[in-house]
Order: sequence, then structure tokens, then C-alpha cells
Amino acid sequence: MNKIKFLASIAFAFIASYSFSQGCMGGGGDVVGVHGFIQPQYSYYLNGTDADCNSLDQNNFNFNRARIGVVGEIPYDIEYYFFIEASSFKSPAELPHMLDAYVSYTRFGKWAKISLGQFKSPFGLEQNTACSGLFTVNRSEVTAQLAGPQRDLGVLISGGDNESLLKYSVGLMNGTGMNVVEDDNINKHIVGRLVVNPLKFLSVGGSFRYGKINPTDLTEPLNEIMRYAGEIHVHHNGILFQAEYIQGQDELFSTTRIPIYGGCGGIVGFDTKQPGTYTKSGLMVMAAYKTNWNVEPVVKFDYWNSDHSVSDATTNYLTFGINYYVNDYSRVQVNYVNVQESVAEVNDMIVLQLQAKF
Repeated sequence: MNKIKFLASIAFAFIASYSFSQGCMGGGGDVVGVHGFIQPQYSYYLNGTDADCNSLDQNNFNFNRARIGVVGEIPYDIEYYFFIEASSFKSPAELPHMLDAYVSYTRFGKWAKISLGQFKSPFGLEQNTACSGLFTVNRSEVTAQLAGPQRDLGVLISGGDNESLLKYSVGLMNGTGMNVVEDDNINKHIVGRLVVNPLKFLSVGGSFRYGKINPTDLTEPLNEIMRYAGEIHVHHNGILFQAEYIQGQDELFSTTRIPIYGGCGGIVGFDTKQPGTYTKSGLMVMAAYKTNWNVEPVVKFDYWNSDHSVSDATTNYLTFGINYYVNDYSRVQVNYVNVQESVAEVNDMIVLQLQAKF
């Protein structure tokens, strides 16, 4: 029943926002747009065979993402952005949920926009690439684990754009992730990203995060976490090259549950760690070429080391993909992902995804 009520509220919001944009009802702004996209997909998991040579392969149809929202302006100097994820596959609770909801003050132009609400953390290249614009179906594991929480609540100051010499974002955020009712301690996380565009086809940048998280025993001191990232993006004559390195350090003063992220930044579990300093890191390198026939081959290498202090904590992901752009709003993506772990396991996958934007 709760799912039915929630989906009904989404439908009502869509109808209401459409009415506002058509001038049928009194609204707050002159410019209102309804936007979204859906990504139905088919996945085939190559899991090998059991002791009796029976196949362990699995396959399923699902929705990777199904999003709808409203974006608009209110005279003068106010913008708003509100999006819902309607796909239950993207939530550990298997429920639709709010993704982004923030209001921005734009009086200072593109150089100092101030936003308050829930939004993506301003950390990393791949994380801040729109889900509808990713060149592979999924983001890399290092982005999922070290750039998270992908979405959070807080205040953000940002400026510049892809045409400017500089582009920056600095946020003061809870650090507990999206849709968490309240922060679990009085400290906030500082997150920031700076990108320099020295040439029209080249950009380089860096990101950082510093914050504190609660220990398992709340009488113990707060733990410190630090994240650093460097990125490069080259796009020239249809050739695309991207690379990103992220390193994290957790300074734990007592036994602590460390979040494990998945999906679009939601917490899917916890890993209990003893007191100590833990370093983890990863690298993403990707190349693609957009041909004149709207076909785009892609290859991506993704390395993830979840703990530098142990020898069996690394995983490599090698993705081979083909993107076909039907038009400016629709595309087909096919990915084959080869997974190589420190402890060998058969778990490659093939993913077919269709996307339609509106």
C-alpha cells in the first residue's frame, strides 16, 4: 500500500507540474520544465558451474534508473531542482525515493551560485557526470566507494562552467548520505572540486573531502576520513579520454562500521574495522570514439584496492562497450564486464541497456 501511495504522489506531482508549466494553475515561477529518463536493461551474469557442472548463470530484466523531476526559475534570482528515483532497484529498501531537492540563489551570476538542500557531492569526475551521460552502464567501483556518499544534504557554493577557465564547487554537508533525517554528530564534511580548462578540449582537476564519522561505541572519539582525487578529461574530434585516481584514508580511533556503497550512492552494508589507519585507492581509465554513424566503442579499466594493508583486497574491472545513439534523446548501450579479483572467481557480466530522455 505504501508503494501505491508513493507512486500516486509521483503521478500527482507530474500532473501538477505540467499544469503549472501550461499556465493552468497559479505557480511560483515563469519557467518550469518536467524532465527525466528511463533506463530499462537486461543483465546476464556469468557465474560458472557448480561441482556437478550445472550452470550457475543468472539473468534478469530490470530498470537501472527511472527518474522524473521538475526544474524551474522563480523571478528573481531563484532556481529549484527536484528529482525522484522511481526505480526500486536503486534502493536497498526497494522503494522509490527522493534523489535531489534544492533551491539555488543566483544573484551573483555563474560565479557564485548558492544552493541549499540535497544534491550530489561535488567530488570527482565520474560521479559528477550525469547518469544519462555515462559512457558505460555503471560507474567504476572506486567512484562508488570513495566518492560516496554520492548524494548528501548541505549547502553548496559553485561557479564557472565548461566554457570557463575555472570551475569550482565547495560544499558543507552532513556526511551521512541522502534522505537521512538528521546528522548523527555535530561535525560536517567539507567537500570540494576544482577544474581547470586550459584548452578547449582539455580539462584537469582535483577533489577533496574531509570529515568525521561516528564510532560504533558513541562514547569513543569521532573518526576522521579524508579523500583526495585527481582527474583529466580530453575530448577532441570524436575521441574521448578520461582518467581519475582517488585515494582515501580512514583514521579510526575505535571499532567502527564503515559504509559500503552501491547503486547510486546508497549504503548497502557495513564493514566493521578495528582501530587503526586504513588506506584505500583506485583508478579509472576510459577511452571512447564517436564515429560518424553514431556508434561509439568504449573501453574502460577500473582498479579498486579496498585495503592497502592486506594482499587480497584488489579487484580489476575491464569493460568493453558499444553505444549507439538513436537520436539526441535515446541510445542503446551494450557492456561486457570482465572481473578479476585477488581470489579468483567467475562473475563476469553482460548488460544491455536502453535509454530514453524527456
